[in-house]
Amino acid sequence: MDAHPQTIKHTHDQEGDILYVSFRPGETGMGINLTEHILLRFNPQTKQPIGLTLMDFSVLVSPTELGPRNFPLTGLDRLPSDLRQTVIDIITTSPVNHYIKVSTFYPSSAQPVPITSVNRASPLPTAV
Repeated sequence: MDAHPQTIKHTHDQEGDILYVSFRPGETGMGINLTEHILLRFNPQTKQPIGLTLMDFSVLVSPTELGPRNFPLTGLDRLPSDLRQTVIDIITTSPVNHYIKVSTFYPSSAQPVPITSVNRASPLPTAV
């Protein structure tokens, strides 16, 4: 755990419909596209999250008649197994898991498919 956590910053670009969540403002690192709409940035040396970029934010947080929208984490499929595990560890722990929820879908007789949804209860701005 980080001994000196910084304040989390949110920047919502309403025109572009993009929400930027910065866990460590000003820090740079590696970016992984979790889905076509969700980018995770993290420091590969410390394995600490730097930020999330949520593109088409209003779509990500728009509920369906059955609950939150879920998106397959297709970006995990392209990662080597050690990096994949690092990313899974980051997205399933605080503070990232306050913003996205990760689960698994098991289609019958197929490989499990990791999925995610944006947590509407997180401290996110209201969608436009």
